[in-house]
Amino acid sequence: MTFGDRLREFREHHGWSLGDLSMATHFSRGHLSNVENDRKAPTDALISACDRALRAKGELIAAARNAALLKLDEVPWQTAELVQRMQASDTTPHTLEILRSTVEDLCCQYSRRDALELREEAHAWLDHVGGLLMRPVGLKAHQELLVAGGWLALLAGCVEYDLGLRAAAESTRTAALQLGLEAGHPEIAGWGHEMTAWFALTQGRFRRAIAAAQQGQAVAKTSSVHVQLIAQEAKARARLREAGLQGLLESGREMLDQLPHPDRPDNHFKVDPAKWDCYSMDVHRIAGDDEMARQHAETVIRDNLAPDGTELSPMRVSECRITLGFIAGRQGDLEQAVDLGLNGLKDGRQSRLHLLMIAGELDQELRSRYPSESLVHHFEDALKAV
Repeated sequence: MTFGDRLREFREHHGWSLGDLSMATHFSRGHLSNVENDRKAPTDALISACDRALRAKGELIAAARNAALLKLDEVPWQTAELVQRMQASDTTPHTLEILRSTVEDLCCQYSRRDALELREEAHAWLDHVGGLLMRPVGLKAHQELLVAGGWLALLAGCVEYDLGLRAAAESTRTAALQLGLEAGHPEIAGWGHEMTAWFALTQGRFRRAIAAAQQGQAVAKTSSVHVQLIAQEAKARARLREAGLQGLLESGREMLDQLPHPDRPDNHFKVDPAKWDCYSMDVHRIAGDDEMARQHAETVIRDNLAPDGTELSPMRVSECRITLGFIAGRQGDLEQAVDLGLNGLKDGRQSRLHLLMIAGELDQELRSRYPSESLVHHFEDALKAV
């Protein structure tokens, strides 16, 4: 499938004409038609604009990149060649740029790729980068390698935690934080603290989650991770039934609005408005604001379905379904609540410990409201199986 085919698919999925897309992206209707019909190659600006307008979550960006790779086999983007050049200490700006792109692509695979496979590849690249850091390279190249290693360690640590490998995840997280500090990279260092907050949140250590989130905010400056840290703080405070949550959410949203829209919104380490909707949904659900939680959940599910029905972010959609299960249970519809909860627990690429926290909260809600219903025991059995 060409980029033009994929663009047309997303456009028609939204019910847009070429004129609608033209108004949203500020590219002419004729130019968009030429791109859709493969008469003209898309520019980076057009690809990003269309991906953002059609809420494709990086799918259009990935489609364009894949099409370019198929056409340009002679470009040294293949992993084997890149590894050979790195092993030979060929740390030219071009090689480092390809390494940056490779690392970003791996970070964009987080929500969909098999966790074990992704962990294995991330660690393989960490080994290559670590080997290069042992060799004499220029100061700028050294810093670039530290940054690449930091992102790879963050990614590996997240996947390890998803797999339930807590000790490994903490060790990798610590390495990522150290690499970020050594590279003078506030965003990587901030994510190192964010992972601590995330670990603590899913383990029910809410005070520790708040402290880690605030530590991260102190070093992260104005960046995507600062927004994420505010979200983690809000989620922990919501579970402690603290006041002032709306003000915290508003501060995070204001900071997000000041940041440029990420070129690759599917990058796990970038926060876009759709991801923020998911965080807000969680806080409103805990606070008992069912209508706001429902609105956010339905928006997130709608925005994360590709034209062919594929879930662009299965983990996010699972959390939304469980949230809708909460609302159904609170409104007296136990059958729908359990059905939505079971759908949220379905097989797929998931952050298991995070999912278990949300599903466990649904289980507690249903047991308190329907203590003797067999459907509740059915959901408990499914939860134990996970």
